[in-house]
Amino acid sequence: MHGPATPSTSQIRYRRDIDGLRALAILPVLLFHAHVPGFSGGYVGVDIFFAISGYLITGIIAREVDEGRFSLARFYERRFRRIMPALALMILIVLAAAALLYLPGDLEGVPRSALAATLFASNLWFFTDTGYFSGGADVKPLLHTWSLAVEEQYYIGFPILLMLLARFAPHWRKAVVAGIAAGSLILAIAMQRDTSGFTFYLLPTRAWELFAGALLALGALPPIRPRWMRELIAWGGVLAIACAVTLYDRNTLFPGLTALPPVLGAAALIHAAPGTSMARLLALPPLVGVGLISYSLYLWHWPLIVFTEYATDMPLSGATRILVIVAALAAAILSWRFVERPFRDSRRLPARAIFRFTGTAMALLCILSLALMAMGGWPARFTPQVLAQMAGQADFAPTRKQCHDNFMRDAKPCILGADVRPDAMLWGDSHGVELAYALSVRAKAQGRSLIERTTSSCPPVLDYEAKDPRCAAANRATFDAIRADPGIRRIYLAAFWANGDFDRPTFVAQLDSTIAALRAQGRQVVLIGPVPPQPFDVPRHLAHLAQAGRMHQAQGVARSVVEQRTTHLRAAFARWQRLGVPLIDTLAALCDARYCAIERNGKPLYFDSHHLSVAGATLVAARDN
Repeated sequence: MHGPATPSTSQIRYRRDIDGLRALAILPVLLFHAHVPGFSGGYVGVDIFFAISGYLITGIIAREVDEGRFSLARFYERRFRRIMPALALMILIVLAAAALLYLPGDLEGVPRSALAATLFASNLWFFTDTGYFSGGADVKPLLHTWSLAVEEQYYIGFPILLMLLARFAPHWRKAVVAGIAAGSLILAIAMQRDTSGFTFYLLPTRAWELFAGALLALGALPPIRPRWMRELIAWGGVLAIACAVTLYDRNTLFPGLTALPPVLGAAALIHAAPGTSMARLLALPPLVGVGLISYSLYLWHWPLIVFTEYATDMPLSGATRILVIVAALAAAILSWRFVERPFRDSRRLPARAIFRFTGTAMALLCILSLALMAMGGWPARFTPQVLAQMAGQADFAPTRKQCHDNFMRDAKPCILGADVRPDAMLWGDSHGVELAYALSVRAKAQGRSLIERTTSSCPPVLDYEAKDPRCAAANRATFDAIRADPGIRRIYLAAFWANGDFDRPTFVAQLDSTIAALRAQGRQVVLIGPVPPQPFDVPRHLAHLAQAGRMHQAQGVARSVVEQRTTHLRAAFARWQRLGVPLIDTLAALCDARYCAIERNGKPLYFDSHHLSVAGATLVAARDN
């Protein structure tokens, strides 16, 4: 995602079409993050950047190694010139903006990610910083720096590899690089269903994308002579990128095999475009202009989007979306003109000054990040009323860490309630955790207990096919456990029914089969209805209202919206009620005739946008007879 290599530093002919290709990479990323329709797969722009970077930087390294003039010090000088000035400024402004804007629970993660971004380790940080309690992408203004970290980690070892190959195995260079690339691709495909973040964030499964460009720079493919063939390949490359940008979405299994079209599409354009009509299109001034500012645009667009959505408590849309896109372009132009270009000019800033600047900037950012980390979210900035609402983010079941996802951790399911043999079970996804806890409190008071079997993103439906193949195994294991224990008489079924994915007739048919199978085992099934998802993080929204003295405006999603999103499921629930299956009516517990509540007696009913807090789950559990 670095800027263009100039002929003075690389001795490689400048190609305007590659700057145009950068525009094809950054614009989909920008429009995807801004929620512009038609760009649901725009995140693949990062993969295009990786291929471009691998091609350009490998070309520089290989030529200088072959000519016996490669220097690691000079190589990192060029990297620092391109990367650090704009990055350091962006991190500094993000820290300042977050300190002014963010509530305590949200601020805590920003200096940690700033420290990681400064040390080019943010991909490692975000890989470890996953889960329900780490905060979503919408409050991580430095999340996008993971890709810079991947690149810089790649360029720690790759120049050394090329130097060693040039000295000890010059004729094996292409084969060795191709072998490593193949190994990385095979690993990425083998782990493409990984849900830990390893495949997405870490270098071993991303390196092949950089190697794809590197192999082109090393001449792994022969030049394509026939003009018609180059035209065909170049247009095919654009088509592959366009298909990925428009057809992929957040539910696409990515990366892995699905990363091949954008990466190979970019490689096709790099290799075949020169002299074609596509190269002329890519070399048009507007695309070249966007390509020139692409690094700064990548740096600035994401923090602007995150902070705007945070301040407004809603995703970008309408005029706000346009204003943020324009602001990102303006910030990128200013950053390119007044930060990137001056620091790249070796006549104005010699190598010693660049290394001194880089060391000083990194040291100051680390000190500032550590200081903010020590302040622990800086709660003194806010009133007790604001902090009380924000505390709702921690109002989750005290048993959540111990009892949720136990099948995935090969741990025994939890028994909650009184110290007696359980006679009930809650089977569900993550929505069931707080409900299981609230039901267990009631069960304990009655001298009873229940088993919790909850698995993330895995509704209690036999034969349901999730992204994670272990979901089906978890559901089958739960059903087998029920069948093997006749003492379990009551089965509660809970899930994120209102997420939009579970209202298909095919899914309802699978749910019907599951309920019928449980009843055939002689068990009483209790359905827990859909929890209304809110369009914002509830504790944060309430804290913002408290901050503005507008708590009287606390209002959740319209009941009609939830009902429209669960038409088929609610019809199925009503049908099962008529057949004697009890329903715990969440809408009756949480909503009036028009709107669904988000707080009760000053307490948030959710700990994020759609998971009930213990306070909310207690309201729902009270309707269990």
